This record gives sequence, C-alpha cells and structure tokens, in this order.
Amino acid sequence: MFKAVLFDLDGVITDTAEYHYLAWKELADQLGIDIDREFNEQLKGVSREDSLTRILEKGGRENDFTAEEFADLARQKNDNYVKMIDKVSPKDVYPGILELLQDLKNNDFKIALASASKNGPFLLEKMDLLDYFDAIADPAKVAQSKPAPDIFLAAADGVDVAITDSIGIEDAQAGIEAIKSSGAYPIGVGSPENLGFDISIVPDTSKLTLDFLKDTWNNK
Repeated sequence: MFKAVLFDLDGVITDTAEYHYLAWKELADQLGIDIDREFNEQLKGVSREDSLTRILEKGGRENDFTAEEFADLARQKNDNYVKMIDKVSPKDVYPGILELLQDLKNNDFKIALASASKNGPFLLEKMDLLDYFDAIADPAKVAQSKPAPDIFLAAADGVDVAITDSIGIEDAQAGIEAIKSSGAYPIGVGSPENLGFDISIVPDTSKLTLDFLKDTWNNK
C-alpha cells in the first residue's frame, strides 16, 4: 500500500489558474506581447521563471532584459497575482479535497505539497488546509521545475517516504511527466486527451476518495 500522497495545488486543490493567467496577461500586455488562454496552457504547472521565459521567447524579447530586470518582471507578476488571490477562502477548496485530506490524515498516510507555486503555504493557510500537510516542498530549492521530477522527489523526501511508495496527483501534463519521471504513481485530474491514456484519471476532484486511491494502487 502507498504511504504518502503528493498533491499539486493549482487545478487539484483549488483553481487559481485563472488568476495566474490574468496576472501573466497583464504583464505581457505591458511588454507588448500577446498571449491568450491557449498559450497559457503551456504555463500550467511550470515555475514562475520558466513561464516568464516562455512569454519573452514568444514575443522575441528573451534577450532584452538583464537578470535583475528579469527578476523584477517575475516579481511584478507575483505581486499582481497575490493581490488577486487575497480573497481565496475555504469555500474555494475543490469538491472532495477536504474529505480526502481528512481521511488520509485519519488513516496515517503522509501528505505533502508538490507545487511549482511559491505561494503554496499562503494559499493553504487561506483555505484552512495548512495543518493537513506534513511537508511542503519549496520550489525555490529544487534544481529544475516540472516536467523535471525534482519537486515530487523533494515532497516525498519531506515526509520521509520512498518516492515509489507515493501517489502524485496532478492536472497538468508537465506535472504528470514529473510524477512519472520521479517514480511515484500518477493520478490525473482532467481528461485522457490532455493527460494521457496510460494513467489513472478522474474527471474531477469529487472522485478522488481514499477508497479510489487504494483501489487504483492495488490494481496498478
């Protein structure tokens, strides 16, 4: 039986993807770079710095900024985003997630956050979920962001559980690739068309129950 569950945040625990998009679009508009929701799909699950790099490359402006200016642009985006998410509350937790966290905790499974978001602790606190997590992997301390496995390896290490004894839950293709590369067992939230036909997938988080995780693990 698995011993730990490693959660992504955006799109799994709550939906802050829209706020990310609006904050990135505001910055891109300032830079004269046109991005839309379709382009935004490739930013999901990706670190702030890598997302900014992709936006600058799209506009042909990847060589226009010093390292200090690049860091300032990333900071601007985050400031916009933090203002937008300040109103996040427990009502924004996705269906079934609170119950799953409670069941995992009550049955002595370890729980860790494996999110590219540096605002993970802030968001969990706003949603009254922070106490359920035994560890939060720090995306600033891993060498590479998703689709590299680093954040999931750090999350498993944070709860002192072997990565092969862990389930990773993701809604983004980059995240699923990261879970596979890490050696954890992947479960996707979304559609096979977006996440792949070779993994276990639920259409929405209400289907993420402890019984489902156990059954999926036992039949893998």
